[in-house]
Amino acid sequence: MKWIKSRNNQILAMIMVMMSVLGIRLFGLTVVEGARWEEAATNLSIKSISTSAPRGEILDRYGRVLAGNIPSFTVQFSAGDLKDEQINTVAQSLIRILEANGDSYYDNFPILNENGIFYYTYQKEIEEWLTAQVMPTDFTAEQAFAEIRQRQNIDEGLDKYAAQTELQSVYNIFPPISVKNMKFLKELDKESFLGRYYLDKELSADEAFQALRARFKIDPALSDADARKIMVVRNELSSQGYRKYMPARIAGGVSNDTIVIMEEKKSDLPGVEVVAESVRYYPNGTTASHVLGYLGQISESMKANYVGYKSNDMVGQEGIEKAFESTLKGKDGTKNVEVNAFGELVRVINETEPRKGKDVYLTIDLELQKTAEEALKQALTEIQRAGTFKSQWGDYKYGTAYKNANVGAVVALDVKTGDVLAMASYPDFDPNLFATGISKENWNALQAENPRDPLSPLPLYNVAARTAVQPGSTFKMVTATAALESGLDPNRKLRDGGAVTLGNRTYGCLIWNRYRGNHGYVNLAEAIEVSCNYYFFDIATGRDFYKKTSLGLREPMNIEKIMAYAQQYGLGLKTGIEIPETVVPVPSEERKLEQIKAMLRNVLLGKAEIYFEKSLIDNKEKLNDTIKTIVSWTEDNPSRNELINRLGKMGVKKELVETVADLCKFTYFNQATWTTGDELNIAIGQGENAYTPLQMANYIATIGNKGVHNQVSLIKAIEGQNEVERAPGKKIDIQDDKYLDDIIAGMKLVASGSKGSLKGVFGNFPVQVAGKTGTAERAGKINPPDEVEYVKQYLPRIDSSLRWDDVESELTRLMADYPEYYTTRNTAVRQAVFNLSNGRVTPTKLDSFKGSYDPFAWVMTMAPANDPKIAVGVLVFQGGTAGYAAPVAREVIAKYLQLDKIYEDYNIDTRITQ
Repeated sequence: MKWIKSRNNQILAMIMVMMSVLGIRLFGLTVVEGARWEEAATNLSIKSISTSAPRGEILDRYGRVLAGNIPSFTVQFSAGDLKDEQINTVAQSLIRILEANGDSYYDNFPILNENGIFYYTYQKEIEEWLTAQVMPTDFTAEQAFAEIRQRQNIDEGLDKYAAQTELQSVYNIFPPISVKNMKFLKELDKESFLGRYYLDKELSADEAFQALRARFKIDPALSDADARKIMVVRNELSSQGYRKYMPARIAGGVSNDTIVIMEEKKSDLPGVEVVAESVRYYPNGTTASHVLGYLGQISESMKANYVGYKSNDMVGQEGIEKAFESTLKGKDGTKNVEVNAFGELVRVINETEPRKGKDVYLTIDLELQKTAEEALKQALTEIQRAGTFKSQWGDYKYGTAYKNANVGAVVALDVKTGDVLAMASYPDFDPNLFATGISKENWNALQAENPRDPLSPLPLYNVAARTAVQPGSTFKMVTATAALESGLDPNRKLRDGGAVTLGNRTYGCLIWNRYRGNHGYVNLAEAIEVSCNYYFFDIATGRDFYKKTSLGLREPMNIEKIMAYAQQYGLGLKTGIEIPETVVPVPSEERKLEQIKAMLRNVLLGKAEIYFEKSLIDNKEKLNDTIKTIVSWTEDNPSRNELINRLGKMGVKKELVETVADLCKFTYFNQATWTTGDELNIAIGQGENAYTPLQMANYIATIGNKGVHNQVSLIKAIEGQNEVERAPGKKIDIQDDKYLDDIIAGMKLVASGSKGSLKGVFGNFPVQVAGKTGTAERAGKINPPDEVEYVKQYLPRIDSSLRWDDVESELTRLMADYPEYYTTRNTAVRQAVFNLSNGRVTPTKLDSFKGSYDPFAWVMTMAPANDPKIAVGVLVFQGGTAGYAAPVAREVIAKYLQLDKIYEDYNIDTRITQ
């Protein structure tokens, strides 16, 4: 006790206890936990470097490269444990080096400053799209979507999802709008960007910029321009998300000068590496571009869907590149290295080699594809100027110029398998433009010149698989199949009476419409040869219109039976192709009813101020309900007297009740169900028929394949797997295969008969061809880019009594009073003219100075006719007359038969490893 009471001894005891505690703790750290802490200390100097895997190649059926890879050098930056100030210094130096050597870098930072004003690039892109669509730049996504629906007369009864499907599948319109959120896609990108930094989505661009500048601790002395360059790099680092330990790509395809300088200044650029990577390369340029698709960076709002990808990875956006993204995408490699305090490499700890994606072999034949594209381009060029199609198989002179023949498609299928041998659309594009990110200028050059014209050339659009139009007379073999199955004798001759008259309308052959001529007596083969509409009117209805008697078929003929066979041939259904395609259902009474109702609604709403009392006009909600009620009567189709009685109670002006009743009854209600006129039109490929060149080619292939309908495919094999096994084809429901021989007999006459429309192209061809031509009318006028400017220019000639100032005042009033209907000046200006003219100006008169659409030209062929191997379909937009597409089909058939001999011993299995 005496010892412990000594102050010196107390201090000594305390020191001994403390030393014991420290010793025990030191023992624990160095012995018990030594291994764990040694690893942690080592990790402080370990960097992880990612090595991107090359994408798998896309090859044709013979192993020729369609999409490959070329080496490129990429600058990567891994921040690691660097402080904000260090990151900013490195970022500034890095950008300075790249700019000095003329190398571009990834700039995905969505805030720009012009003349001292900050703005989001997202908003700028939305405004540019709205401007291109001739819409006000302050439109919301909902307003823009409603405007597009109205332009295309989409049934108001369809919900937004069904409306979007119809816009895409029928009208080839893909607005950059999320119908789920009813927001522009770029709005979602903006919200995702701000959300990544936990910033309020309502922040202005200026506020967001300043907030991020503070967050990144950027030197206040730096200008906004220099600060933004740092933000560009910081944004790439941040976009890695939870994978921040992985290096971010800052620049790709850098020059040798940049590589040398970065190596020299390595100690000043900690975390920066120059690595070799692969860049997508398409050695054949535009060839098969719509089949292959293209690459693009992952959008801000889609990053969550690409787990395992870097923020600026290039992924498939269309075609095979998109459809087989997971197959083509390889597995990135990783190299863990130890560096010293200066960031210099000490040693490589371990390394995982990148694993290349799997190669995909297509059914496409590269040389045949080139032939199809070259022939299509030549045909379009010569048709536009009434030139001559040059060919070793015989030149073809185009007698009439059709200047709007600037879009077309070709599809060639293997008759026996459904393999796509070639699929071309024009205009096309070079996917190399997208390989490392497309410039704004190049992107704009690929957009439609006139967004108000649905037939305006659109280079990125796959016409072959995504454009559904009337097939014209090429559809007649469907009608023939249904009639033969119903008991038609193919040798029975029927008299062509010129035209069938229904009410005040006549339905006739081209020879009748032009010259009041007829084809006399024809049987099935002869009717196909001369494309006799009258004959097909007879067999489609089971009536002999000339003799006014029944044909006495074994089973009744009607639209439903014809449509059933159309579907068995694959029309109106998905083909099975692996890339996106458009499918418009075959005509049905239900679809016609909805279309009639939509048209009636638009007419009543457009002429509301003329037809309805002012008290109803002033109550917009009641007006809409009233029109909706009137439209709903379409299904009941009340008598004229009953309709007049009903309308008298609906707020229609008394003096116009009978006018409105007659409009509804005779123009709309009576047309809402199938009529004989519908039967006649649909039987010859007109009316509501609408199919893609891909569907049509497969329909012809089915005829040539003894009625066996195959699913279409672009994929022959995938590396490491056996060749793709196909489900067996399905035989169409016919009692006798001879029916198809009877049809093919007529198709042979089309190509080589004395009256055949393809005789001039295939008459002297070395191989016998079976074919059919079709000319499909396109109704309507070509809308100018700006309707307001059109009306202003032609108003004195449309109605000299109208003044432009009055029209402008009226359109302004309409937009103010009916904002839900007249959403743009282009829609309001038309109604303004109608209102002010008091009926003098009709829609026909208003559109009289617009150009008209020329007919579509279809040619469907297969060869050799007695044992078809290849089916070729060609569609030329506004090609004028069907035969103008024929030289393209001839070139493809000739080339295929040559290639079939050249490559008959080539075995693709030698290129595919198991």
